Amino acid sequence: MKQAHSASQYSFEYTELGYNIAYYRKHRNLTQEQLAEMVDISRQHLGAIEAPNIIRPLSLDLLFAIANALNVEPYKLFLFNR
Repeated sequence: MKQAHSASQYSFEYTELGYNIAYYRKHRNLTQEQLAEMVDISRQHLGAIEAPNIIRPLSLDLLFAIANALNVEPYKLFLFNR
């Protein structure tokens, strides 16, 4: 049986995902508070997801809710600059 991967093993991916969420949020002229309210999480939780120095895993349900609120296809949140 394969061992589960730790969040730190994917720190680059979580950081880039947070950057992309912040990019699209700002592009829509939304504050963290506004987007957080739209997806029913706290502003602090969203801030931790977007923060590059904090590795905050998130569920697919939350990712899809964020993409929907931002009116962006979910795959675009996964387009990382390497």
